Amino acid sequence: MDYRNLTVILPTLNEKETIGKLIKLLSNAYSGIKIIVVDDNSTDGTIEIVKSLASSMGNVRLIERSGKEKGLTGSIIDGIMASKTKYVVVMDADMQHPFEIIKEIRKKLYSGNNLVVAVRSKVPHWSLYRKLISKMFMYFGYIVLFLSRKPICSDIMSGYFGIERQLFVDTYKANEKRFVKTGYKVLFDLLKCMDKKSVKIAEVPYVFHIREYGSSKAGVKQGLALLKSFFS
Repeated sequence: MDYRNLTVILPTLNEKETIGKLIKLLSNAYSGIKIIVVDDNSTDGTIEIVKSLASSMGNVRLIERSGKEKGLTGSIIDGIMASKTKYVVVMDADMQHPFEIIKEIRKKLYSGNNLVVAVRSKVPHWSLYRKLISKMFMYFGYIVLFLSRKPICSDIMSGYFGIERQLFVDTYKANEKRFVKTGYKVLFDLLKCMDKKSVKIAEVPYVFHIREYGSSKAGVKQGLALLKSFFS
């Protein structure tokens, strides 16, 4: 199967333990796939690892966001705008998103869907507190999308999805101020700006992996950014 028409966007912030491994796994598993790493000013050696791989692998590119305000959404936007392929897949670089389901995402994109969301069917390692907070934000987000008659999927807060690049670009350019670049839920920002008629959504279930290295970047600042997304 050929993946030359697909770019994986990997936003990074101090992911030295996983980024090299993930890039090699993606490159070995998917022939012709392109990879854009968008780094948000890492200080742990992530940048040096990616630079080394980019110099020896023709499918890897690094974008450094030095001088820009930090934010996962901003990193993803920069990566997608810099890509050239028809399709892009957005995923985390910490190995919590299983790279193996990219083949299923690609299959559904090539079957006529222009947005394919990887849906967390199980999150076995989260604490009860984190599950409750996540559910609260999820339900509030559903209400926002429902009342504004926007497209909805089973996991509107997923950080793992594939999309037709031009659909993302057109939606972003028409609604740039509504995307909260310091936030971390770009899929929700995308859905709230879309017309139901312009998008055909498919889903791929997966089990959210346990983080082996580093720590979650989610915190109070990201929670406030999500609240801002609800009302922008």
